[in-house]
Amino acid sequence: MSGPADDRRLPVADARGVRRATWELLRHDRRALALVVTLTVLAAAAGLAAPRLLGEIVDQVEAGAGTGVLDALAAALVAFAAAQFLLGRFAYYAAHRFAERALARLRERFVDRTLALPTSVVEHAGSGDLMTRSSSDVATVGTTLRDAGPDLFLAGVQTLLILGAITLVDPLFGLCALVGAPSIWAATRWYLRRARSAYLADGHANSAVSESLAATADGAGTVESLGLHGRRIAEGDRRVADSYDARRRTLRLRTVLYPVLEFSYGLPLAMILLVGGVRYLDGAIGVGTVVTASLYVLQLTDPLDRVLTYLEQLQRSNASLARIEGVGLITDAADAPSGETPVDDRIEVVDVSHSYVEGRNVLIDVTLSVRPGERLALVGPSGAGKSTLGRLLAGIDAPSTGNITVGGVAVARLGAAELRRRVVLVTQEHHVFLGTLRDNLSLAAPEASDTRLRAALDAVDAHWVDELPDGLDTRLDTPGAALDAARSQQIALARVVLADPRTVILDEATALLDPSTARQAERSLAAVLAGRTVIAIAHRLHTAHDADRVAVLEGGRITELGSHDDLLDAGGPYAALWRSWHGPAARRAATAGRPDDHGRNS
Repeated sequence: MSGPADDRRLPVADARGVRRATWELLRHDRRALALVVTLTVLAAAAGLAAPRLLGEIVDQVEAGAGTGVLDALAAALVAFAAAQFLLGRFAYYAAHRFAERALARLRERFVDRTLALPTSVVEHAGSGDLMTRSSSDVATVGTTLRDAGPDLFLAGVQTLLILGAITLVDPLFGLCALVGAPSIWAATRWYLRRARSAYLADGHANSAVSESLAATADGAGTVESLGLHGRRIAEGDRRVADSYDARRRTLRLRTVLYPVLEFSYGLPLAMILLVGGVRYLDGAIGVGTVVTASLYVLQLTDPLDRVLTYLEQLQRSNASLARIEGVGLITDAADAPSGETPVDDRIEVVDVSHSYVEGRNVLIDVTLSVRPGERLALVGPSGAGKSTLGRLLAGIDAPSTGNITVGGVAVARLGAAELRRRVVLVTQEHHVFLGTLRDNLSLAAPEASDTRLRAALDAVDAHWVDELPDGLDTRLDTPGAALDAARSQQIALARVVLADPRTVILDEATALLDPSTARQAERSLAAVLAGRTVIAIAHRLHTAHDADRVAVLEGGRITELGSHDDLLDAGGPYAALWRSWHGPAARRAATAGRPDDHGRNS
């Protein structure tokens, strides 16, 4: 794997990885590939007949042949031309169909890998780089597969067959046809040695432009309120200037390559005419032979021109495929099994510290053990490190120091798929995808029946589904079915129910619901998730009231750990939080054993 110096960017695949990915795309549909190769070779072979027949016509005219012979040769010329046209057309058709299927596989694999990316990777890399890879990079590879690939393959076959045909006409002419090869080889080698890095830099610069535009658009409100227009424009100008410089670098490469190649094309024809003229004067060959060889050399210019035309496209495609395959380097590593299987669902946090900025720890020497099936509440003031601990427990981030294990296996060593089956983090951030309600729920359980989907909605008190015009088949992107934040949050919680993980981490997962709905949703979730480990990060302390244990975080450290009642009796930080949130009446209710405001005994 190789990548740019900025380790926040997504990686890119090395040359070997690109070659392997290209071969995988080609070999997947071998029968279609064989058809393309056969038709292409036949079309190129049919194209070799015209120069040979024209040379023969010249010789026959010089020898004084009759019109019958010339008419037969002309008819054969037309027949071969028609055969070349038809075979070429079918070859292109078969190649385009083959390329479209290969592109479809590439797109599907890229989407699968993108969806499997760890959240932390996407957050650190930014959306611009991923957006560029999923749009312009895939489109670039698609253009090569559909257009450049078939044309280049036909050009390559034609080049080899034409060189072979010239050599059969006269071995000396075959040598003359290669006179321009050294300069073509030198110029191409010079270009290719510099092109990969140049086009990768061009791709990174385009990603930076996209990232800058996306960040400005997403933060438009902040830009407006704080008057950051000038800064954002300057940032955009800087990114565009970098992209311009990267594009100029690739242009400089082409301004050297193209003139050298064009000059090299004329050398073989000049040599064949010179050598052929001398040998004709010596009586060694006829005029028809010189004409045939000259026409072959002229015919050679067309496939070489096509190669020249698409050479830049090939380099762009190579760089784009390297960036596309770079996403797979992350997901393949994340999904790689460690060979270890957790013995149970016990979570152990041992001496964990974590910082987002070096020297500023958010968590400090945290040690915690969570039993299977336990309900643990994490509480504390804002900035205490609760959400950070939740992300570490879910494997989204890795601790700076210390270790976190699930069933005796380090979270970092669990494959992404295994980790998602065991631990799921649910935050107040959510997303409703375009499509039906069924589509949105089936993301978590593709094979779930309607009964199971409705049960998941009932578990989070999403009874509003009965009001939708088409029930589960209602499209959520229509004006009449648009969802507010609270209902979108319930869909996210229903997905958790359908995913059925062993451990659920709820980070303010009901914050967008009104207090009464949130309370009922939490009780319903508790019933559905009974027997599973539930770690709730909460500011509403009734969540802590219902938990088996409560961990209090202050300044990145766990300062208290125990049951709700024990911590109230201890009179420490948790008791102070409870009093400030619930008021003095709650403390008196707990002491007297009376029901509190929520109808429960403290």
